[in-house]
Amino acid sequence: RGRTIVFIDEIHRFNKAQQDVLLPYVENGTIVLIGATTENPFFEINSPLLSRMKVVRLEKLQAPQIQQILERAIADTERGFGNSFKAEPEALRIIADFAAGDARSALNILEQAEFMLPEEGERVLTVATLRSVIGTALQRYDKKGDQHYDIISAFIKSMRGGDADAALHYLARMIEGGEDVRFVARRVVICAAEDVGLADPQALVVANAAAQAADFVGWPEAQIPLAEAVCYIANAPKSNTAYMGIAKARADVRSRNCGSVPKHLRDAHYPGAAKLGHGIDYKYPHNFPGGWVEQQYLPDELVGTRYYIPSGHGQDKGRR
Repeated sequence: RGRTIVFIDEIHRFNKAQQDVLLPYVENGTIVLIGATTENPFFEINSPLLSRMKVVRLEKLQAPQIQQILERAIADTERGFGNSFKAEPEALRIIADFAAGDARSALNILEQAEFMLPEEGERVLTVATLRSVIGTALQRYDKKGDQHYDIISAFIKSMRGGDADAALHYLARMIEGGEDVRFVARRVVICAAEDVGLADPQALVVANAAAQAADFVGWPEAQIPLAEAVCYIANAPKSNTAYMGIAKARADVRSRNCGSVPKHLRDAHYPGAAKLGHGIDYKYPHNFPGGWVEQQYLPDELVGTRYYIPSGHGQDKGRR
C-alpha cells in the first residue's frame, strides 16, 4: 500500500485539536507529514506529534547569499522577465543586510524599489532611491516567535552579566518591536531580585519604581525609567543567594519530612496555648544585646541545614 505525502505550510496555525487529528495517521504510517513553520516548533507543535517527526532547522541566509539572489532576479529582468533595470552594488548590499537573512523580504524590497524608477530612460537603482523605500531600518521582532524569547533571554543575561550597553540594545529592540511595557518591566524587576538580590537591595526598589512609572506613562516615555533601572541593575554587584536559598528550601518541602514547628515558636496568643507548651522558653531577641540571641528556629529534622549562604558580594554579608 502506498503512502501519501502531506505537506502543511504554516503548520503552527493548526490548533491543538487539528494537530491531534494527524497523530494516528503519522503514527501508523498512513501519511508522511512534512510541516513548514516560521515559529519554534517546540512551542507551537504538540509534543506527541513532534516526537514522531524529525526537526530540520533552516538557518537564515547570509548577506552575500541574498545579494546573489538579488543579482539573479535583476538578471532575469534583462532576459525579459519584467521591466529591465540595473542596480548599484552598494544598493544591493544594503538590501541584503536589511533583509536579515530573509530572501523573500529582500525580493519584496527590490520590487518596491523598482517601482520607484522612471519608466523610460536609464533605470538604475541607486542608494538614494533605495533609502526612500526602506526609510529607517527597523530590527525584526516577532512577539510570538523565536525572536521574542531569544531577545528577552539576551536582555536578562546582559543585565546579569553587567553589560549595560548590550542590555540597552535589547531593550531598544523590544521597544521598537512594540513589546508590552509590563512584560519588559516584569523582567527588570525579576532580574533585580534574582541576580542583584542582597548584594544591593536598592536595585529592587529602583526596578519596582521603574515598573510602576513605566506602566503609568506608557511608551515611549516608559523607556526612560526602564533604561535607568536597566543600567542600575547591570552595574550593581550581583548575588543570587536569596533565589538559590528559596529554591533549595522549596525542594526540601516537596521532597522530605521537614518536621513540625518547634514548640517555643508556635502561636501562644490564645487561652490554653501554654498548656500545650506553645511559646514556652521563647527568647525575645529585642531583650538581648544587639537584638539577637541564639535559639533554634528550624524544625528538629532540619537543624543545621543551610539555605542562605552569603556571597560576600556588595551588601550580601549575612548576619552581622
